[in-house]
Amino acid sequence: MRHTHLYRAVQECHAEKAYPAEAACKLLHISRAAYLRWASGKLSARTTQDEEIAEKVEQIHMESPEKGYRRINDDLRHDENIHVNDKRILRICRAKGIKSTIKYNNHGCTRHAKNPQYVAENLLDRNFHADKPNEKWLTDVTEFKWYEGIEVHKVYLSAILDLYDRRIVAYVVGDRNDNPLVFKTFDRAIKANTDAHPLFHSDRGFQYTNRTFHHMLEKAGMTQSMSRVAKCIDNGPMEGFWGILKRERYYGKRFTSKKELVNMIENYIRYYNNRRVQRNLGVLTPMEKHNLYLAA
Repeated sequence: MRHTHLYRAVQECHAEKAYPAEAACKLLHISRAAYLRWASGKLSARTTQDEEIAEKVEQIHMESPEKGYRRINDDLRHDENIHVNDKRILRICRAKGIKSTIKYNNHGCTRHAKNPQYVAENLLDRNFHADKPNEKWLTDVTEFKWYEGIEVHKVYLSAILDLYDRRIVAYVVGDRNDNPLVFKTFDRAIKANTDAHPLFHSDRGFQYTNRTFHHMLEKAGMTQSMSRVAKCIDNGPMEGFWGILKRERYYGKRFTSKKELVNMIENYIRYYNNRRVQRNLGVLTPMEKHNLYLAA
């Protein structure tokens, strides 16, 4: 399959210019027998299947160019019921020249409190496994930029992630990275999950070390946990979500209006929760994983 474009070139030269097929194959360093087999249309069952899979791979790549071969394969399993190994999809991607977009480093906007009013122990202790929804929540804030001419503006996204199904429980987009941004996110989360009493983990940002926020957690029956200083991996899955969002929809783009940027963020979170399958969830979306638990 990787030589299909060369076979077509030989076929066109032979048909239009009467150029000898054998000489053309030799010039292009391809097997004459393989070319003749391709030209006859008598392809093996595997080759025929590869061609059919390749069409679907190209379609997925056109719709979501940020996806690498593993995520493309996950989509094939989830949406097309096609079950093949990753190496085969990688080979097809290489033959078609399909590559995912480049991953950029994520630079967070967390500002650690200079004089924290309350600091919790790292009770999560990098145990990122949960047995049920609303058992462990992670949270953080990140920033995005948009441009008005040469003037740079920023918006901030505060979000809460559930470790069981990796869904975004609640989020708020605001113009300022301040306490109300975080408090509003928390209020939305508990309004949507009134019976939730999770372990609540964050970094040591000034919003989370605020005594008022700690009282909000206590009132909701939640236990607070905080990352250690300069240990981003302590909040790894949350940082990972920022990286996924920005790599797939933000890096390499220039947003020229706040509305355009906010729409992107909101649309992506809906897509992430409801359509983006994850291998660590058993090739399910976060909401599929969540609803399966509720159904059980």
